[in-house]
Amino acid sequence: MAKNILVAVFSASGVTKRVGEEIARTCGGDFFEIVPKDKYTSQDLDWTNKKSRSSVEMNDPSARPMLADGVENMDSYDTVIIGFPIWWGIAPRIIETFLESYDFKGKKIIPFCTSGGSGVGRSDTALHKNVSGDVQWAKGIQINRPNEKDIRNWLERVM
Repeated sequence: MAKNILVAVFSASGVTKRVGEEIARTCGGDFFEIVPKDKYTSQDLDWTNKKSRSSVEMNDPSARPMLADGVENMDSYDTVIIGFPIWWGIAPRIIETFLESYDFKGKKIIPFCTSGGSGVGRSDTALHKNVSGDVQWAKGIQINRPNEKDIRNWLERVM
């Protein structure tokens, strides 16, 4: 497996975080949780309410929720595995904030998602617009459970 791996995830319910922690453990990478400066409440995450924070953000392509913290020494990583839940068929806007906050030139980005209802869809390729320069993208995959065997098999294919 590659060296100097960062596994960065945004998780609203804890599912993506558990998967990301297992990925980091399996590949020997560092784990970083992408946390919004203003944490989401259950009301914020009510996708059935068109006025909820998540609904408003996802309906505004320019929305960029602020991050609570940043990755130290991003330059030291060769590979960034980025995880997120699927919201409205794509990655949450905070993933765009994260990607636009760093220079990924020369890095490999490997996206994965968790979802209760839909697959990867266009969520991984939609993120390409948020990163400029010479970046190698792996095809995204949906991983809903922190199953070490499945994760190891996937990592062997994408690394």
